[in-house]
Amino acid sequence: MLNTAGERLFLPAAAVALALEGERHGWGLLNNLHVPSWAAVVATVVVLDLAIYLQHVMFHAVPVLWRVHRMHHVDLDFDVTTGLRFHPIEIGISLLIKLAVVAALGASAVGVLIFEVLLNATSLFNHGNISLPQQIDRWLRWIVVTPDMHRVHHSIVVEETNSNFGFNLPWWDRLLGTYRAQPAAGHESMTIGIKQFRDPSELRLDHMLTQPLR
Repeated sequence: MLNTAGERLFLPAAAVALALEGERHGWGLLNNLHVPSWAAVVATVVVLDLAIYLQHVMFHAVPVLWRVHRMHHVDLDFDVTTGLRFHPIEIGISLLIKLAVVAALGASAVGVLIFEVLLNATSLFNHGNISLPQQIDRWLRWIVVTPDMHRVHHSIVVEETNSNFGFNLPWWDRLLGTYRAQPAAGHESMTIGIKQFRDPSELRLDHMLTQPLR
């Protein structure tokens, strides 16, 4: 409920509002290149997706940021609620990064709105506790991150946790060397979560909110 109120309502509106102001005042790269509107929309979606991928890598690589992000990985199950489980501090930092990219890029307001819808929808989809037929999954993961692809990222094995960072577009993991096709133990036998927090009491709201301090 906390994240739905913040991430799904207020924060996307802030990014779209900034993009509208940028279009009005001519801020950013795209607003000064006079590119076709459709191209600005496509560029906005692709660049924002790359930014979110890089942000995700950063949250794993920088220890103080990992303390905030690891709440997302403490979930002992992998299901659609995992896609909503982010610390409010992480949501705030993500907003600042997103606003900076929107301003510098001169992002299309329509593109920002489309990106937010896609990001939220695919986050719920690729955290879903579902199994697609292997042949469909194999082809589908060339255009979108599938549940099997992202589930690897929630493995207790550190090397697997530090792979498959994409949420929406799957290309960045392949291009930048962080792609891992399958977990070593297989999807049925892999352990979800992180080693430091295995007690189910860690899933209480107060424990999740104070986890970065512990």
